[in-house]
Parts: sequence; C-alpha cells; structure tokens
Amino acid sequence: MRLQSLPLRRIGALLLALAAGAAHAQAQPSNAASVTPLAVRFGILPIGGAVESRDSWVALLNAMGKTIGRPIAMRSVANYQSLEQAIRDDEVDMAMLSGRMALDAVAQGHMQVLAEVMRNREGPGHRAVLLARKAGAFSSLQALLAQPEQWRLARGDSRSLTGYVLPQLLLFLPHRIAMETRFKSELIDNHQNTALAVANGDADVATNNTTDFERFRQNFPNEAEKLQVIWQSDPTPPVQLLVRRNMAPEVQRKVQAFLTGYGKAPRTGVAAEREVLRSLRADYGYAAAGNASLLPVARLEHQLDTQRALNAQWVDAAARDARLKRIDENHARTVVLLSRGSPGASQQAEPATSAVPTALK
Repeated sequence: MRLQSLPLRRIGALLLALAAGAAHAQAQPSNAASVTPLAVRFGILPIGGAVESRDSWVALLNAMGKTIGRPIAMRSVANYQSLEQAIRDDEVDMAMLSGRMALDAVAQGHMQVLAEVMRNREGPGHRAVLLARKAGAFSSLQALLAQPEQWRLARGDSRSLTGYVLPQLLLFLPHRIAMETRFKSELIDNHQNTALAVANGDADVATNNTTDFERFRQNFPNEAEKLQVIWQSDPTPPVQLLVRRNMAPEVQRKVQAFLTGYGKAPRTGVAAEREVLRSLRADYGYAAAGNASLLPVARLEHQLDTQRALNAQWVDAAARDARLKRIDENHARTVVLLSRGSPGASQQAEPATSAVPTALK
C-alpha cells in the first residue's frame, strides 16, 4: 500500500492506529512474565470433615507456596477412597498419607516419600486405641472379646493404620475375631465420627488413636468425658508426606527444605509456625525421608495378610501354603521396591528404632 495514494484523512487515521497499537504492546507484559505458575495440588486426608481438614492446613500451605514460588491448591476429601481415587487420576501432586494408602501410592508408581512427621520417642507416641463408654453395656476388653456378636463396632476405613490395621492385627485376629464379620453391626467413618458414635450410644466400641482422641477431647469435651480407652497399641509408624514422582526435582528439594525447617529455624515468626505444627499434631515438625520409611508399614501389612490366611478355612494345607507363599513373595517385592529409595530430594534411611509395635519387630 502506497501512502501517496491515500487521502490525508486516511493516512492520519492509519498513523493513529499504529501509534495506539504500539502503546498497547508496550503496556502488556511479555508472555513469560504473565504466565502464572501452575498450582501444586495438595490432597488432605480427612480429620473430622473436609472443611476442618482444610482449615488446619491453610497457614502451613500458604507459607510453603510463598517459599517454593508456586501456589498451593488444596484438595479436601470426605474419605480415604476419594483421596485414593484422586491420586490414581493424577489430580493430586502432594499429600500427607499413612499406612496402606502411602504404601499403595508408592507401589503403584504414582508417588514417592519426601518427608515424615517427627515423633518424640521418649513420649507416649501416636497409638491405636479402642474406645468404649464409661457407663456402657461392658467396661472391659475381656467382655468385648468374649462375645463380639453382642456389640456394635465403629471403625475406620480398611486403609487406616490405627482405625483398622493395628486393631485387627494385634488384637482381634489373634483372638480369631474378624472385625468385618464378628460384630453385631459396624459403622465405617473417620476417627471423629466413630468416637461420636460411641459417645452418643450409636455404637459400643470404636477404633481410634491417641492423636485424634486428644483432638476430640478439645472439640467435644462433654462427649469425650463419657469415653474411656480399653486398649492401646505400641507407637505406630509416622505419617509421611508424598509427592508425585514426576514433580520437578528442584520443586521437591524446595518442599523438603521448607518442611524440615518449618518451626525450627531461628527466625521471625517461628513461634507462630510451632503453633501451626501443634494444631496439625506434628509438634516436633518434619524430617526428610524416603520410600524406605514405609518398610515398617509394609511389615505390618505382610503380617496382617499372613494372619488372615492362617485364620481362614482352606480345602487343604497345600492351598493354605500356596497362599502364604504368594503373600511372602509379594512382600519381598515390596521390600525391594521401597529399598531402592526416591529420586529428587535428599534421603533419610529408616532408623533402626523405627516406631513399630514391639511385638512385630
């Protein structure tokens, strides 16, 4: 197009348009600067409910997002199954998990361990417990074990270490009681609601743990006063923080450094950080860890599967032995997998004094 052939009015309009376009381009940030970093999706294991679980994590995750330069998007769920499905569907990048859920997430290749909750080995520790009413139909463990068919059970999901695995393995199966079939009825829910079920008379006994029962005492003091602990396990393995295996190694290192320093480093705001840790029942903070930290959980699951097989009815001894052999082979493969370690961040070997029920060592 030749400017000489255009009327002066059109030339002026064209020049104004070009000037406006240049000014607009200068006012816009470059593509690189305007791209918002992708959010890290954090899956939250249910405490009492999805909202309560979410609120408990807000302060820590906001601080983590600022430190790693990535926003943290919380994915609250109502139950174990929802979180497990979210992990399988690649909808979660990071989660605090325990027991079977953590083991499955690693074994299935979705996630790897980055850190774990530190426990005070000199203190009472995190233990599985059984709760009953002080003024209930029975007040002793012996009465419960003698006639389980008379009592209503409230328990956790089968993926829950303290809500299912430990009571089943250490208490009920040794007395040839399967929680799923021997009780008059069963209610499956989170720890808060199982305790409420017993306090309100909707169940006679509930599985729980010392950490969640302490939280229950604070939130429901009147209901907690009606309850008593009739059994408890030895200290349990700690809860782990897992991240998706394909998370960038640099981001993994930043997350691990943030967690292991949170509430410890001498800086402004550390007192507030310690309060956040106490609200999350992680008073001593977090320590670096790798997949090998799940070896105690793998041993528990192996012993649970073995005990189930020994208690089951078989057509003959050969069928039983074949099942026991498969259980041992699966466990051996799991041990090899966990012992390989986790790429992407510094590792911490499983300590020789891992918190495992002493009867299982």
